[in-house]
Amino acid sequence: MAGRQRQRQRQSRRRAAGRVLLPALLLGLCCRAAPERVRYAIPEELGRGSLVGPLARDLGLSPADLPARQLRLSAEKQYFGVSGETGNLYVSERLDREEMCGEAASCFVSFEALVQNPLNVFHVEVAIQDINDNAPRFLQDSFQLEINELTFPGTRFALGTAEDADVRSNSLQGYELEANGYFAVEVKESQDGSKFAELVLRRALDRESEQSLRLVLTALDGGEPPRSGTAQLCINVTDANDNPPVFAQDRYRASLREDAPPGSLVLNVSASDADAGTNARITYGFGKMPAKVLQKFVVDAESGTITLQEALDFEDTRGYTLLVEARDGGGLVAHCEVEVEVLDVNDNAPEVTLTSVSSPVPEDAPAGTVVALVKVRDRDSGENGQVSCELSGEAPLSIVASSGGSYKVVTASALDREQAPEHRVAVVARDRGSPALSSRAALVLEVSDVNDNAPVFEEAAYSAYVAENNAAGAPVLRVRARDADAGANGRVSYWLAGGSAGAAPYVSVEARSGAVYAQRSFDYEQCREFAVAVRAQDGGAPARSSTATVRVFVLDRNDNAPRVLWPAAGAGAGAGAGAGAGAAPAAAPFEVVPRSAEAGYLVAKVVAVDADAGRNAWLSYELVQAPEPALFRVGLHSGEVRTARAVSERDAAKQRLVAVVKDHGQPALSATATLHVVLAESLQEALPELSERAAGADSPAELQFYLVLALALLSALFLLSVALAVLARVRRAGPPAVLRCLGAQRFSVAGAAFPADFCEGTLPYSYNLCVAPGRAVAEGAWLPPPPPSLAAEELLGAEPCGKRSPTSSAGAGEPPADAEAPQVCKPAQSLPLRLS
Repeated sequence: MAGRQRQRQRQSRRRAAGRVLLPALLLGLCCRAAPERVRYAIPEELGRGSLVGPLARDLGLSPADLPARQLRLSAEKQYFGVSGETGNLYVSERLDREEMCGEAASCFVSFEALVQNPLNVFHVEVAIQDINDNAPRFLQDSFQLEINELTFPGTRFALGTAEDADVRSNSLQGYELEANGYFAVEVKESQDGSKFAELVLRRALDRESEQSLRLVLTALDGGEPPRSGTAQLCINVTDANDNPPVFAQDRYRASLREDAPPGSLVLNVSASDADAGTNARITYGFGKMPAKVLQKFVVDAESGTITLQEALDFEDTRGYTLLVEARDGGGLVAHCEVEVEVLDVNDNAPEVTLTSVSSPVPEDAPAGTVVALVKVRDRDSGENGQVSCELSGEAPLSIVASSGGSYKVVTASALDREQAPEHRVAVVARDRGSPALSSRAALVLEVSDVNDNAPVFEEAAYSAYVAENNAAGAPVLRVRARDADAGANGRVSYWLAGGSAGAAPYVSVEARSGAVYAQRSFDYEQCREFAVAVRAQDGGAPARSSTATVRVFVLDRNDNAPRVLWPAAGAGAGAGAGAGAGAAPAAAPFEVVPRSAEAGYLVAKVVAVDADAGRNAWLSYELVQAPEPALFRVGLHSGEVRTARAVSERDAAKQRLVAVVKDHGQPALSATATLHVVLAESLQEALPELSERAAGADSPAELQFYLVLALALLSALFLLSVALAVLARVRRAGPPAVLRCLGAQRFSVAGAAFPADFCEGTLPYSYNLCVAPGRAVAEGAWLPPPPPSLAAEELLGAEPCGKRSPTSSAGAGEPPADAEAPQVCKPAQSLPLRLS
């Protein structure tokens, strides 16, 4: 029987849940059109994972958008959850409407649904509908009543209120009393809608016939199926006390501020009793009430004064209904109600919650970008609960109101990370109470970097001075560019980006430090200055760059000695090549000074140049060697060689002057010039002196060295020729070629075998040369003839020694067969001009 009853109750509960769920789904479909608020209605006690509604679809989101939009919920307590795949809203916690909303007629759970990309918030409201899951319950299991036997029929006895946590039709609806012949129960409803039971005496009692009664009182609710709760009524019939106490009024009203301190007076109730003696002595007390009400108030048993025992909280309970009893000495009781209204006081500061912060935000974010969502709540009511928000602090941010007590913090203008890498503001919420209360929450917004700054050089143009002959790799200077950006956007690298023609191979730049190094040794004489362009580029994407010009000036060093242009260096030296033996050196230039020359006579001018610059190229001249030091002088800066005095007959006919040319560098470099001067009135008078000088110019040791060298070369050539001739003769079976040397033709007929200026007077002794026929001495073994302009043969009109045919030039092969034997010149007219 009990099993079938429980089964019927479960079926009835399912039908009730179905009836509640259908309107909830209809309500959810109707609410989808709301612009920013989505409403659903569900019954309480749904199991975890139960579907509430298609939240994503109601928000206009497709399943494909869910991964990118990142739908999530923001609430103080997560009663619900959202599926990341379907976007459906599910129950994630137990929903007990009585626990969540208490005695409130309506129960709603509000929270926000947040989506990203772009950031937006939607307000969702879920109505929790009551089901009949709570049975009425009396505050005590039994009631003890003492009723005098003289009590008149129609007398009422308050039995208190049964509690039912459900609301509306599922709440307490009435009371039933076990059938008896004396009492009935009636339902009374107070102004706050609560129902309490009154026991009504229908027929006079007779203690002698029945001293006590035990009845069952049942409380019923209106659910399907209905639930009930019972309590025992223990009624004792007492002896005669026929006048019960009477209160001055049935209902009292009082108001009390919520900040009233404990011990504050609420009001004073009073009752009177027409009896006398102990039956007229009245004591006061509270009737059956919830425990939390009994904790708040206390009544004085003698005076009926009600005082506050604990602090009140308007946000918790806005009013109380007190049931006060007045009992006389005979046991008669009277009841009255005291309604205490709690007045709101602005004792709650607004609560500020940052539900979402988008930090860091890029500095190029446009104005109006949402960077934070703020939730504000004030538990007070009326003006005390009306809240306004503002931002405190200097920042390009503003706050705009949204719906449902939410605010959005947006950018008011463009951001600049280089000026402010982060912004610190306080969100200040202030109510309209008096005095106003406020609270704040710190908001720190970091600004991320964007590559919006190009590197800037410390100088637009750099100049560097480097002395020539520097070492390769020597530092020239360092360029530096600064980038106001951060990270890779502010990391600067350098490289060369062009410059003057040919300047790139001279220097290089280190990519990280900006140090410019010389690639090679600089030469002032080749390049005195050059310019290169250095580009600085950051590591952003896209990269930004700037360019600076580096101008390098090469400083001169004294690395070039003066060079004498006249007289030419080495003009008096021999010009031989190859073996060089037996050749006559080239004739050196000379100057003729008449013996009648006076002081200041211009002899010659030493011409010299210096490739350096500045002081390093300033030249000075000095005469360092002369047979007659007092006869000649040289200009310090002009290089002109002049006579210092008049020439006399005692002065030597041949003068060799050596002048030094010196620059002004540190250290100074110099060169020498040799000038040959002949003191004669005419060139014809000077020639004998020149011939004597040419004949005795070379020392015997030098002549002997050259002779030995020539003989060795000729012997080697002779042996080679003999060997070749023998081989040829053996092949032809003819006589040996060496016998030809003893024949009539003793000498070679090659005209190029002797130098052009060969004379028998040039050597102190003579010798014979035997050369095999058909071979000739190479022309490169002899020195070329002296220049015609300086040769003595040309001056004397003599015929050159040993004229050579065009066929005997350097590199020629075998001499011609018809070549004549060498000619011998007359020593009287074959003296070359050789000046050392």
